[in-house]
Amino acid sequence: MTSQVSKIVGIAKAEVGTQEKRSGGHWVNDSKYNRWFGKIPGYGESGYGWPWCAAFVAWCAAEAGLAGLYPKTAGCLTAVSWFKQRGQFSAYPAIGAQVFFGANGGTHTGLVYDYDDDPDGYVYTVEGNTNAGGSPEGDGVYLKKHRRKDSYVYGYGYPAFAEGIKSADPAWKGKAPKPAVEKPKPPAPKPAPKPASTIVALNAAVKPGAKHKQVRELQQLLIKAGYGPIAGAVTDFYGPETQRAVARFHDRNPAYRSGLHDPRIGPKGFVALQKQAGRR
Repeated sequence: MTSQVSKIVGIAKAEVGTQEKRSGGHWVNDSKYNRWFGKIPGYGESGYGWPWCAAFVAWCAAEAGLAGLYPKTAGCLTAVSWFKQRGQFSAYPAIGAQVFFGANGGTHTGLVYDYDDDPDGYVYTVEGNTNAGGSPEGDGVYLKKHRRKDSYVYGYGYPAFAEGIKSADPAWKGKAPKPAVEKPKPPAPKPAPKPASTIVALNAAVKPGAKHKQVRELQQLLIKAGYGPIAGAVTDFYGPETQRAVARFHDRNPAYRSGLHDPRIGPKGFVALQKQAGRR
């Protein structure tokens, strides 16, 4: 599932390179973010010529479906107050936080997408109504970076993300996003064991004229496989009737015959007979 912070950061970054209108050789503070927000009286005939850095953040929040997590305002001081009233303001950076610059945070604002853990490092932002070179005249949306300890950085408003917020503020450590716990996959089902074979070997004592307990089994198999009838069966005696049934088996399965008129079942023939009788 996509996190709330990744949604708004992704939307903000996708706007990098968007610029405001230009007229008479100057940028005129008229962008799609002003147009989305609406007219403000006192800013020229159009009503759209006002600084739009705060409106840019509010637009990103609305596009991400997170309008309730950021203030919808064109004023940086109003946005600072909005976060402070909710107890969601910090001097430490956080991913997805709204950063404020200048005296009391009223000069400029943007959105934090990353920061260095080292306090002497940087905070990385997406900012609207700024520029690439650092001049006072903003013209578009840019990726920027600032020293965390730069006096120009006033502080950060923390949105109440459902998943928590990754912050450098020790006081917010308990509200950091919980690492995703991957559920262990259930073990693959073990293949069902193959049933033990019921096929048995032929005892060497089973031959014409002999008495053996396996002769009874031979007679039953011959009858079941369709080589009967065997008169007087079933018995332990491998007599003439059993020999005739074996001969019928050989007539239909000559590969197991060892002689032209073979009344004796062989080991391979006994296995084949068992399979024909349904054993596996």
